[in-house]
Amino acid sequence: MATVRDVQRRLIALGYDVGPAGADGIPGRNTTRAVARFQDDKNIQVLYRGTIGPKTIAALGLNDNEPISPPWVTEARRFLGLHEKKNATVLDKALRLDASETAWCGAFVGMVVATALPKEPLPANPLGSRNWLKFGKALSGPQIGAVAVFWRGAKNGWQGHVGIVVGHDKTHLHILGGNQSDSVSVARIAKNRLLGYRWPVTYPDAPHTDLPMTTITASITTNEA
Repeated sequence: MATVRDVQRRLIALGYDVGPAGADGIPGRNTTRAVARFQDDKNIQVLYRGTIGPKTIAALGLNDNEPISPPWVTEARRFLGLHEKKNATVLDKALRLDASETAWCGAFVGMVVATALPKEPLPANPLGSRNWLKFGKALSGPQIGAVAVFWRGAKNGWQGHVGIVVGHDKTHLHILGGNQSDSVSVARIAKNRLLGYRWPVTYPDAPHTDLPMTTITASITTNEA
């Protein structure tokens, strides 16, 4: 599967500037601008310039018949393991809030989506987990990169949790998210808590095939407070 770093390396080889960090694997604004310039030069017709989809991957000569991992997933993985107390300086700066005082799962999803997709509209209040049910467009099933919204406490209540799908098994979704055991982690969350899947509107459509089930070694979380 092609990665963001693969795209960056190919762009650099073709003479495009992806920023001073080079091929760092981070789908930031410099990479988005470089992709947009490449698309313009090659007259690649995409709905949103700067997004990396099958047409762009093929034009770069990276087409391995598999989609690139969504850039907001790559961005989210950079923060794996950061704890709201042990790594407060780094995490609070990235989130622009005090993670020890605020339920920050929505802020985390908003941060990585905004970095990877600068033109993507975010919920009016991304801190409200259930507000993410109005984000982007609905998906009928899990896909890598889908934003998943869950109820917490009571299904018909106001509390919730939001994270990013990176896999699933028969009973649980594998969620990369913030405020999971007070850190950025991958956790298993029961599918019967799901309120909905959402997908960005400024990125190519999610795959139409079912996401294969996988197994992971991860804790099950039941109350992400």
